Amino acid sequence: MRWECVDLRNFYGARRGKMVRRMIRRRVRAMWPNTKNMTILGLGYATPYLRNYMTDSNHVVAFMPGPQGAIPWPTLHSAAINHGGRETHSLVALTEEDVLPLPDASVDRLLMVHMLEHASNGPALLREAWRVLKDDGKLLLVVPHRRSMWTRFDRTPFGIGHPYSYRELGALLRKTLFTPLRREGALFIPPFRSKLSLSLATIWENLAHKWFPKFSGVLVVEAGKEIYGGELNMGTVRQRRAYAPVPLG
Repeated sequence: MRWECVDLRNFYGARRGKMVRRMIRRRVRAMWPNTKNMTILGLGYATPYLRNYMTDSNHVVAFMPGPQGAIPWPTLHSAAINHGGRETHSLVALTEEDVLPLPDASVDRLLMVHMLEHASNGPALLREAWRVLKDDGKLLLVVPHRRSMWTRFDRTPFGIGHPYSYRELGALLRKTLFTPLRREGALFIPPFRSKLSLSLATIWENLAHKWFPKFSGVLVVEAGKEIYGGELNMGTVRQRRAYAPVPLG
């Protein structure tokens, strides 16, 4: 079971979803503060966290998996903000989770959100991410934290799918020839909808990030390619990959 794209859009459009986006986006931006002249790929439902990269990156594109569905992005409003009012076509493509319509080593930064925890084959998904990343490319995973209260409630997208611990996620990354580089926590505030808790979200986030780093709602983990560990066996995937035109702005 996973949330469909319309449900995710509605979640991020509501007050609590906007707070979630703000807290996570701070950590994502801190990890990747400069993406000038880079190609950025968002995989899963990463569009709430891609808007800030549209002004300084070379290309930004979002892939959404078939079971989730896809909706156009950016909206006319966000396109006007990020492109000075110039017309911007949709930068979203619908894809299979482990067969991305991109050439080898074509992406500088890959942001994966609401994706790995729902994957039918996590290693295959990460192997495909490894393939499309450049040798010096970076992968950034945002996944539900196993210790978090957010995983106990299915009224948010973080309560659906397979949550991870730091150790489990690190082992999966190493298995697929990634090297974990940095890790952060985000979304420390409990998953309550009261106006008081939402109004105190920033204060709560800052204090908990400093004093209780192990109790974040999500894990934000950056990894790099391990290019000397041996080539991945991509034969089966290559035989059934069909390249498709992707809107690059």
